Amino acid sequence: MTTLYDKVASSVPTGLDRKETEVYRRLDPARLPKHIAIIMDGNGRWAKRRHMPRVAGHRAGVTAVRSTVETAARIHIPALTLYAFSEENWKKRPKSEVGFLMGLLSRYLKAEVPTLNKNNIRLEYIGRQHELPEDVQERMEWAREATSRNSGMVLTLALNYSARSELVDAFRSMVNAAAQNGGIEHLHIDEDAVARHLYTRHLPDPDLVVRTSGEMRLSNFLLWQLAYAEIYVTPTLWPDFRGVHLLEGIAEYQKRERRYGGLNHGDGHAATSEAKS
Repeated sequence: MTTLYDKVASSVPTGLDRKETEVYRRLDPARLPKHIAIIMDGNGRWAKRRHMPRVAGHRAGVTAVRSTVETAARIHIPALTLYAFSEENWKKRPKSEVGFLMGLLSRYLKAEVPTLNKNNIRLEYIGRQHELPEDVQERMEWAREATSRNSGMVLTLALNYSARSELVDAFRSMVNAAAQNGGIEHLHIDEDAVARHLYTRHLPDPDLVVRTSGEMRLSNFLLWQLAYAEIYVTPTLWPDFRGVHLLEGIAEYQKRERRYGGLNHGDGHAATSEAKS
């Protein structure tokens, strides 16, 4: 005889640990976000608190990526985008740190492809990839091709990414497309047209954006796409972030009512009553 406990237990995705399972049981599987974006922040502070070099924080952050990505895939989140390396990082960080990050990225891709394939995860990228070192670009393309046949979650790494640069590139693309299709007088601009020329045109807009380390800013990340996303900020530094923290963010997300600029039921009733009076 199947008990209620058996039904609840069977509804929990396989692979979750005890803490993740406890949080997952509080979630409504029918209302999971379709796309989660994460601003991974706090590597430097994590290292500083331990009197270690900044690169130690970046290295520790890889474990957080692995845990978060696997948990998201296990609960069947369709899309996860990680802000891995901003255009500002590329231009403003010391060359030694940038070089370490590029090497870390290459090693991560080589090591993680088997795990991505095991979890049926397809890898994509956004950002000005052509500005990255050629050997890094080659490793990125290899990893993308190695996971291209997977049909589960889409993991997108934002590398050398800037939201303002993305918009500039989108507008340039629109102008170029018009020039090749009868001339600039045929240029038509609306929200749908802009969205079709963004780096993320193959993805739905994020429902939830998570920022670690307690900072209250978007840092030039997906500014167009996050227009109506719910924002969840956790004080946890990125190297300490794990799948359970992602599930806690989703639990907070599910407590909110998404109105997209409209009114909730109570507000509408109050407005109607006020108008009648």
